[in-house]
Amino acid sequence: MTSRVALVTGGTRGIGHAICIALRDEGFRVAAVYHGNEAAAHAFKAETSVPVFKWDVGNFAACQSGVAAVERELGPIEVLVNNAGIVRDAPLHKMTEEQWSSVVATNLDSLFNMCRQVIAGMRERRFGRIVNIGSINGQKGQFGQVNYSATKAGVIGFTKALALEGARNGVTVNCVAPGYVDTDMVAGVRDDVLKAIVAAIPVGRLGSPGDVARMVAFLARDDSDFITGATFSLNGGQYLA
Repeated sequence: MTSRVALVTGGTRGIGHAICIALRDEGFRVAAVYHGNEAAAHAFKAETSVPVFKWDVGNFAACQSGVAAVERELGPIEVLVNNAGIVRDAPLHKMTEEQWSSVVATNLDSLFNMCRQVIAGMRERRFGRIVNIGSINGQKGQFGQVNYSATKAGVIGFTKALALEGARNGVTVNCVAPGYVDTDMVAGVRDDVLKAIVAAIPVGRLGSPGDVARMVAFLARDDSDFITGATFSLNGGQYLA
């Protein structure tokens, strides 16, 4: 059987980088989508030989043309990993409209923008795997992250509803909600704050991108077909939902 095509948004750095490698090593033909960091994208492609595609997942028209380009090059997308995400932290009484709207566009609008391009084909072929990357802070909330927490909570609701729509047609939709993972995003936290975060994690360490990637790769497999509408909390026991 021809290997399946998987598309990963935010695929060239951090968790997305690890997901792309895990899927590639499982035999998928992987496409990595990025938006901003050209140097990281070129380095990723040189390291992994995974093709990269550039567009803004917060823009519907860009997703439409971008997905068409991927499918022309690799074939129909059968696995979609919605991983792209940003933070623009501020307490609500100081948050700007741009801080709100940019996070909503990248973290939540992108799910509609991307899923809308592939869902009809998945239903027609009676096979699809959609994995949405949530967050511990979409489950428990976080000071200074009203925008981010709202979008990641929305990811969970989106996942459940689309799972119900896709189930009869062989399309599974699941959410992976990581806790604090050792990425560039967490590296920007002050040392004293980071120490407090690690102290609150029962297993005693930050997560690794590979921890998340292994779960995504499992959910992308053909034999994960009885798992849908679920949210998997990968947080070292920090928050038990």
